[in-house]
Amino acid sequence: MDKKGFIATLSAYVIWGLLPIYWKLLGDVSSEEILANRIVWSFLFLMGLLYYQKALPKFKEALSNSFTRRLFFLNGVIISMNWFIYIWAVNHAFIVEASLGYYINPLVSILFGVVFFRESLSRVEWIAILLAGTGVLILAIGYGDFPWIAIALAFSFGIYGVVKKRRPLESTVSLSLETLAPLPIVLIYMIWLGAKGEASLGAGAGLTVGLIATGIITAVPLLLFGYGAQRIPYTLVGFLQFVAPTLSLAIGVLLYGEPFTRAHLIAFSFIWSAALVFTANGLWLRKKQQKKVA
Repeated sequence: MDKKGFIATLSAYVIWGLLPIYWKLLGDVSSEEILANRIVWSFLFLMGLLYYQKALPKFKEALSNSFTRRLFFLNGVIISMNWFIYIWAVNHAFIVEASLGYYINPLVSILFGVVFFRESLSRVEWIAILLAGTGVLILAIGYGDFPWIAIALAFSFGIYGVVKKRRPLESTVSLSLETLAPLPIVLIYMIWLGAKGEASLGAGAGLTVGLIATGIITAVPLLLFGYGAQRIPYTLVGFLQFVAPTLSLAIGVLLYGEPFTRAHLIAFSFIWSAALVFTANGLWLRKKQQKKVA
């Protein structure tokens, strides 16, 4: 196993898992304004990175292709929605439910593989999906409210992955296209806020730095993931992806005192079981393939 690849991938998931703390620090800023700043500064950071990597021609080439442009502009809208839901959830005390969404996401991705790419599922994978679905149902019944935030996060990120799979691109180029899509709208929004004297950007040194840094916080883990995931077995990536929601769950309950009821415990036990089955099955398949090669 590539040690650098493992560290890079793990670092990406740790950063994603700790993000609720960062969004809480910006809690006095509306979710809409945080999202707008995140998009603007991510795009500018990525443009600087593309320039440094001498990869701007690749970006221009992708932008000039109408199919690629439409596809990644669509993904830009989808990922912007996902970011907004997550930021809103964190700053409105729904970190636990948001973490549930990212536990479910790998299983949603498996389902989408069947629906959109006609991939077949093993009996074990169907069991994992059934366990996860049972967990969601228990949470809906026991908690008295359907976990819309979790479902919206899981499905929006699943669709984001489907669109990305249709046209593989380097992570820096694809994310640049995705942040470019909503850029005109969010710039108009930020100018409008400034004209009304309600913009948080420039209201104080600490707050301004925090908003500008959203671009770095967005791009860095994606770049780490893009580097690491190509260098380690995908089954290990599948296991590591549960690091982020586990950290977020712990932060929500232990740091911010969000409720974790018996219904949560039972529901999450089903979700964790599904994650364990999913990961164990991936490891077993990998060992089986290695034996065939040997």
